[in-house]
Amino acid sequence: MDTAKLELAAQRHREAEAALDAARTDLQAEAVAALQQDPQPGAHAEISRITGWSRTYVRRLARRAGR
Repeated sequence: MDTAKLELAAQRHREAEAALDAARTDLQAEAVAALQQDPQPGAHAEISRITGWSRTYVRRLARRAGR
């Protein structure tokens, strides 16, 4: 059995997952920074609109960041 293509696909998948994790971390950090810069009540809604995250998730993210 030739598994070269399978190994390549698995490697590409691992790399894509790592890139997605890094992008998610960056996005969360930027969302927290935006909330810290603009603590107005509408900021949560704007971040929710931009990211596609629920307002509940954005509030949770802000709490975890110590806001």
